[in-house]
Amino acid sequence: MESVWDYPRPPRLERTARRVVVRHAGVVVAESINCWRVLETSHPPVYYVPRTDITPGLLHRDPDHRSFCEFKGVATYWDLVTPGNRVARAAWSYEEPSPAYAELTGALAFYPSRVDECRVDDDIVQAQEGDFYGGWITPDVTGPFKGGPGTRGW
Repeated sequence: MESVWDYPRPPRLERTARRVVVRHAGVVVAESINCWRVLETSHPPVYYVPRTDITPGLLHRDPDHRSFCEFKGVATYWDLVTPGNRVARAAWSYEEPSPAYAELTGALAFYPSRVDECRVDDDIVQAQEGDFYGGWITPDVTGPFKGGPGTRGW
């Protein structure tokens, strides 16, 4: 069991060989055993999938939306487009991250709340509460988690 209160700040970047799968509208969007996890105090892990393990042609860059992380740098957002379906800003990436997070260059993190299903190994992911953070809650991670009402100041 991992407590998010044992995670560091600034966040730690680590490789994971756990199988990560993202599905939406009946399509496997991503599947990988070569992901990274970002672990930050009070946040469930965020999984970043290498672009080579994402089904080509499903993600389209949103040229109008960006955000800034004090640790990783400027985030780029991606819409997920499947037949008859478009999910705005379903994923984000750091195309030119700060040096400490250079391994994340081009990898994508998906909001579990914006797709039909995310899995880590056989575990179905629960989305982190709120609409800003994109943490993945699995049975081996405990909180309380930042993201819900009244937690922005944690």
